[in-house]
Amino acid sequence: MKIEFLLHNAYGIGGTIRSTVNLATALADRHEVRIISVNRPVDEPELAIDPRVTLTPLVDMREGTDGDEYADPLNQQPSEIFRDERIDNGRMAATALTDRRVAAHLAATDADVVIATRPKLIGYLAKYGEGRPFLRLGQEHLTHEAHVAELHAVMDPAISALDAFATVSEADAGHYRDALPDAEARILCIPNAVPAPAAAPSDGTSKTIVSAGRLVGVKRYDRLIAAFAKVAAERPDWNLRIYGRGPAKPKLRKQIEALGLYERITLMGARSPIETEWAKGAVAAVASDAESFGMTIVEAMHAGLPVIATDCPYGPREILTDGTDGILVPLDDADAVDAYADALLRVTGDAALRERLAEAARSAAHRYEPAAIAGRYEELFEELRPGSTAAAPAKKGGLFRGLFGGGRKQQTAAPRPQRNAAHPEARCSVEADGSLTVRIRAEQLTAADTHVLLRHRGSKGKETVRAALPQGGREPGTWVEARIDRAAHEMSEGRWDTYAERSGDKSRRRLTAALVEQKALLGLSLGHTAKGVTAWVPYETTDGFLAVRTWLRPQHAEAAEVRTGKDGVTVTLTAHGFTFGEGAELIARLRGADGSTADVHGLLENGTGFLPYEPMARRINTGEEQDLWDLYARPSSGAALVRVGRIAGDFADRKGVDTFPGAVRGEVRLRPFFTVTNDLTVTVKDVATED
Repeated sequence: MKIEFLLHNAYGIGGTIRSTVNLATALADRHEVRIISVNRPVDEPELAIDPRVTLTPLVDMREGTDGDEYADPLNQQPSEIFRDERIDNGRMAATALTDRRVAAHLAATDADVVIATRPKLIGYLAKYGEGRPFLRLGQEHLTHEAHVAELHAVMDPAISALDAFATVSEADAGHYRDALPDAEARILCIPNAVPAPAAAPSDGTSKTIVSAGRLVGVKRYDRLIAAFAKVAAERPDWNLRIYGRGPAKPKLRKQIEALGLYERITLMGARSPIETEWAKGAVAAVASDAESFGMTIVEAMHAGLPVIATDCPYGPREILTDGTDGILVPLDDADAVDAYADALLRVTGDAALRERLAEAARSAAHRYEPAAIAGRYEELFEELRPGSTAAAPAKKGGLFRGLFGGGRKQQTAAPRPQRNAAHPEARCSVEADGSLTVRIRAEQLTAADTHVLLRHRGSKGKETVRAALPQGGREPGTWVEARIDRAAHEMSEGRWDTYAERSGDKSRRRLTAALVEQKALLGLSLGHTAKGVTAWVPYETTDGFLAVRTWLRPQHAEAAEVRTGKDGVTVTLTAHGFTFGEGAELIARLRGADGSTADVHGLLENGTGFLPYEPMARRINTGEEQDLWDLYARPSSGAALVRVGRIAGDFADRKGVDTFPGAVRGEVRLRPFFTVTNDLTVTVKDVATED
């Protein structure tokens, strides 16, 4: 069969996009599959798309490019179907141009099945697909009650005109059947497809609660933060990480700072793939008021995390069995925050319970794997059109290939150029001792590739590290493994790019990052070598390559805790490569000062020191955007200064992630922050010029 998915925007990382990519990959094992993205806002998709799946955009919305069609006259005219701004608005709203492009595509396609993935596209499919020979299916990735009446006025008749309409929960399918009793379309539930992760699952030993999703009101991260505040008081060794982006972020950060939990709760931003981040947790948290399905719930279950979810309408109660493979917290409780906090305290305080729930969760998650969900769609196709799902010839690649496919590194128009030959795909994992294991796809190596090469970016190749690639065991579909032993190599501070090297001619091909597993870094002690204190953090660069951030310092003062107040900042330090003695101090030094500006001093007692803001608040470089005061420790009277930073853990870059509240002193605002080298600095800006 030829199967097409209509997506509003295939280039992001939202739940609808992820579930569509997962399902398309599974169906591509037996069928020809295409994803039609109405809009193309960026060059390449954020999610990896299996190379067997063709991605075709219809309207170019890449702002600032020569191809940008936003100013096209047709794009300034309203859509024939969606005229009400309460239905659709923004840069990628439906317009006369999208009407024309979708209509033209549906008139020309040779697909056997077209699946529309959101209400607007269902409207298009019903109108412009009428009378066409293909099956017309719609999907609901939200819920019936999530849509405004103006949208239902367009959407409901469109659903009735389709061959079938699939919701992601049984409860919502029931709502649609009640609302559309005369619909000719078959209305049923088929859950989202959620693959088992390629990353190793959580071992349950961390003290981290993980939550992920779009930062919007219905997700109720404010409830989760308030509940965690109660946990933080009783579980001083536990922390909370929230992954995602969205409009609620400033409000959530303000709440975290007001509770004084900025060293316990981290807003991590969006991550793709998310599976490696789930593996860093010991508990997953969902505190929503509503979840149409709950992809993050199943992702966490796959990763071996017990999930604590509010028993909100739809998804969670159909996915989780309370007390068996997760915990459901009633929302009708008089105080939902206290009820959720009690559940967190119960699970974080009982390792045996966490282990039992996690084991059951991993088993239950299998029912949502893409092959199983693809099978349900094939059954539906066959019921609607008997004989339509006769198997096509098996296609190369498979689901495993799709999980690590090069969609993110490739162009989005077919045919796709094969860039893997130039940039082999690699997986990197941190071992328990901090060493790195790099695995490269066997089929992307040749016999001439003999080593993994790490090349120091700052030294222009003068500093390198090599690890041998075994010549045997290079069968297609396997991974060839090299180990960079932390005890055997002293890597100078900076950033190291990774390559597959052909030692005969010293040619090299840079490695792309298929998966980077950092969970062993949580709780891992800093290394100590003859040259000093060291830390290695592998990461994926913004353009998709595998790199390693390293630190190597003769001495280092680790900022174990940073606390801010209206009068100054208190820092607790851990000494590496030195010990604190008599006269130890915490010092702030103005960056770029010529010596005429006095340092700011604070005594260090048991590794903790306080620096007053008042001296720093007297702006020195008044013609500049800001004054920067770098923090140092003086181990004892007369000793050389040691830079204060935070290099332990799994953050290659802390700037913008580990953040602290600011304080206003007169006309300036002072705020500690971590620099691009993960060192601690205080910025002083005029209040009037702050963003």
